[in-house]
Amino acid sequence: MPDTAHLAPFALICLGMVITPGPNMIYLISRSIAQGRIAGLISLGGVALGFVVYMLSAAFGITALLFAVPYAYDALRIGGALYLFWLAWQAVRPGGSSPFHVRELPSDRPRKLFVMGFVTSLLNPKIAMLYLALLPQFIDPAAGSVLGQSLALGSIQIVISLSVNAMIACAAGSIALFLRERPAWSLAQRWLMGTMLGGFAVKMATEAQR
Repeated sequence: MPDTAHLAPFALICLGMVITPGPNMIYLISRSIAQGRIAGLISLGGVALGFVVYMLSAAFGITALLFAVPYAYDALRIGGALYLFWLAWQAVRPGGSSPFHVRELPSDRPRKLFVMGFVTSLLNPKIAMLYLALLPQFIDPAAGSVLGQSLALGSIQIVISLSVNAMIACAAGSIALFLRERPAWSLAQRWLMGTMLGGFAVKMATEAQR
């Protein structure tokens, strides 16, 4: 198990990342509003599988290659930062909309919902950076099995993310209605989202190489 002094900071980082709007949240909200809570929760199942793939990859050392090849790590870091900058601009640009803006989506079967959630999770740069850059910093080889620590930290991330996203998926319709009836709140939410994404992008882009 990881050192208890590392668990709380890691959990807070995971919580901060999950409440910062990103591809997973936008997809789950859109699907929940367009097709209902059940569809959102099925999509969340696919997202969870994507988390498991990342966790196992990190735990068994597949991601170590990226840290052994400096240019590969830099490419991922800079690419992720640029993507977050793009998301931030989409949030604050004139005519932009919040992730709770109602979108017309066609109804999909459960299998497609699950697969789309899985693909969205795998292509999410926030999750990639969490497992590739942040998780290893909370692992202490002197504290015991590196594999065990990786799995424990990954499990914490999955539990936090699924809990928060499940609540968002279930309440998406109510939140969307609240924001639609209060444009000022919607505008504030967009700017808050854009500021958080932009700040995270700057931090990622200026991060010193490991």
